[in-house]
Amino acid sequence: MNDALSQFKDAIRDAGMEPPETIEPGKFHRFPGVDKSNGNTAGWCTLFEDGLGGCFGDWSSGLSETWQAKRNTPFSRAERVAFARRIEAAKQPVEAERNARWADAAKRAAMIWDATTPAPGNHPYLIRKRIQPHGARRHRGVLTLPVMGFTGRLTNLQFIAADGSKRLLSGGHKRGCFIPVAGDRENPARVIICEGWATGCTLAEDEPAVLVLAAIDAGNLKPVATAARRRWPPAELVIAGDDDRLTAGNHGATKAQAAAMASGALLALPQWPEDAPKHLTDFNDLAGWLAGGGA
Repeated sequence: MNDALSQFKDAIRDAGMEPPETIEPGKFHRFPGVDKSNGNTAGWCTLFEDGLGGCFGDWSSGLSETWQAKRNTPFSRAERVAFARRIEAAKQPVEAERNARWADAAKRAAMIWDATTPAPGNHPYLIRKRIQPHGARRHRGVLTLPVMGFTGRLTNLQFIAADGSKRLLSGGHKRGCFIPVAGDRENPARVIICEGWATGCTLAEDEPAVLVLAAIDAGNLKPVATAARRRWPPAELVIAGDDDRLTAGNHGATKAQAAAMASGALLALPQWPEDAPKHLTDFNDLAGWLAGGGA
């Protein structure tokens, strides 16, 4: 059992989370999700009583994985069928709680959104990013942006403070959802999908006739892109990725490329002049640097 438990914890770590120190078989455990601090409970796991399998995930990112212990002899067909049934049974209460969390967050998002006012063009974040409000609202002095699903329903909100710090409503649905930046969502001929909202604003101002969606982060590019392909099959899709040149593996470009390949989209990355500072990463950075005279 100890070896199986170690394998299970390693699988959770490989997914980007730190598992709880104690995992009791047959019990449901919650712990911080991917890149979340202590006190967060978006991560979850269940190890079967016999230690031969289990499942884990992250409500905040939509991650949901199954795990099966390694053994010397292969599983029989009956064992594989039984394992699948146990996984399904274990996930049912998890999905029910997740859906309840999403519904509660959507309700809170709607209440907050109804209390917002139009964001002024002189908001410090907009000035620093050299962008227009593009439908952004303001709540208690903070920029407030709608996060929506492809059904058109509000699922969450993103808040951006004057210093650029960002947060989402806790418990809200994000995976496969997006911030609508600009453009017609009924029958677009061209759709640009990027990471951040400010980048989306820059792209929308450069191509006013295009539908621009912000996927919030690099990990959400692929789910949004594949859903966009299903929603608008004839449209030309473009993934406008970030270029995290100073980060090992270039997370932004790598995720953008994967999203483009999965959705049959074109890939666009910023093309940097030779004298552009290395810390610049996205199309908004590039536009702002060029507008400032390249200094």
